[in-house]
Amino acid sequence: MAPTTLQNAFPKDTTATAIIIPSKPALSISYQRLAADVTAFQHQLAKLGVSAQSAVSIALPNSYEFIVSFIAASWQRAIAAPLNPAYTQAEFEFYIDDLSSAIALVPQGAYAKDAAAVRAARKYKAAIAECYFNGKEVVLDVKEAGKLAGKKGVVESAQPEDIALVLHTSGTTGRPKAVPLTHRNLLRTMKNIQATYELSPKDRTMLVMPLFHVHGLLAGFLAPLASGGSVIVPLKFSASEFWADFNQHKANWYTAVPTIHQILLRSPIPSPKPNIRFIRSCSSPLSPKVFHELEETFGAPVLEAYAMTEASHQMTSNPLPPGKRMPGSVGIGQGVEIKILDDAGKEVPRGKESEICIRGENVTKGYLNNPAANASSFTKDGFFRTGDQGKQDADGYVIITGRIKELINKGGEKISPIELDNVVAQNPAVSEAVSFALEDEMYGQDVGLAVVLKDGKSLTAQALKTWMADRVAKFKLPKKIFFTDVMPKTATGKVQRRIVAEAMLKKDQPRAKL
Repeated sequence: MAPTTLQNAFPKDTTATAIIIPSKPALSISYQRLAADVTAFQHQLAKLGVSAQSAVSIALPNSYEFIVSFIAASWQRAIAAPLNPAYTQAEFEFYIDDLSSAIALVPQGAYAKDAAAVRAARKYKAAIAECYFNGKEVVLDVKEAGKLAGKKGVVESAQPEDIALVLHTSGTTGRPKAVPLTHRNLLRTMKNIQATYELSPKDRTMLVMPLFHVHGLLAGFLAPLASGGSVIVPLKFSASEFWADFNQHKANWYTAVPTIHQILLRSPIPSPKPNIRFIRSCSSPLSPKVFHELEETFGAPVLEAYAMTEASHQMTSNPLPPGKRMPGSVGIGQGVEIKILDDAGKEVPRGKESEICIRGENVTKGYLNNPAANASSFTKDGFFRTGDQGKQDADGYVIITGRIKELINKGGEKISPIELDNVVAQNPAVSEAVSFALEDEMYGQDVGLAVVLKDGKSLTAQALKTWMADRVAKFKLPKKIFFTDVMPKTATGKVQRRIVAEAMLKKDQPRAKL
């Protein structure tokens, strides 16, 4: 019978390797052991009172405890809500409050340090539990029961329409939108990814993407498990250890953002050169130059894909050989319908640019508690509007030509400029702030910030960055800050980020000496 939820999505009774943690010595976990550890953790969650559609905020790094707690939460019919462990307290507070989280899972030692996630969870009365692997089991060490005090639950069985995962995506309104993804959504994407790359039990991938993102979670982790293959899970990406782990543990593919591919190209090439079946690139545009460098350097086909949180990750991909791979294109629809639609929802002729829209079983039914966003994001025929402009060639290959939305895409991390503007505007010396995308060789885009100071106030770029560091995650900090006396505006007084960016960059160019 075809699997219908994460509870029956991967084998449970085989001694085949599911996960390798490349510690010293390396930890190898079989499917049998994984299923037993997940079941034990699910029972602990049930005993604590975590029930159907309780939100479980997971503020853990890539680790065996993340994997077990994530899967166990979904089996318990709870909503897994992975969070970037590097968030500030204010950011944790937003996400924990937005989902009314029942419990926050934090790393061992976080409670004694009164870490940001601990303080945020306490503020909203979420239970606080340290979660770690002690060599024998994944421990759930409850520090504060919060809103779960006195509650007891029963062990549940996941249903296909249960929300298994909620991730937030930055909106152009500045307020991150909550994307609910059901077991059915996730399993469809896992099946699509498996089919695109012909994943099998013979495959082993090296996970480099964070598990709090759909890219790492679905393409780098869940799809490989559903195919009976295995996943190597280091704590974080390390260029100096990547190839040693890749070779030692016999990986044969990996998926990453272009930034990571570029870092690996600048690192010493491994000897012997590993036997790589394919390299996948996603979450940010891959330049044809890097595409060719990767293929030449590692002797493997590079397959660029296109994905969004709202689609449970993958929408399109270039196919494996002998299929055609097209540099500069994100490939063809994979288990989804792709149409290029105009504002009225009508399909435009092939080769004409308009908005890329998709429909499929992997696509969310809509954002949580956001009817306005849902009304504007779906056509009457149920196609999801991606906010990306693009076209299809005669063979159906999708070429993305630009972003309609104003988000800054830094190496796959989507940053809302309005969110940054709102933060910077709170600085007592700042009169106006406008953030925008800067072209960046490493990340594709990085953050630029234009600032008008209040009369009589002074502020250096470094002082402003230091001030921002307490209020936003590190990856959102601006690469360059431009101080200006007047913020460029349109004739109607509107701020257009493109115009601001052009004016700041022009002003910043060195003047020719006469």
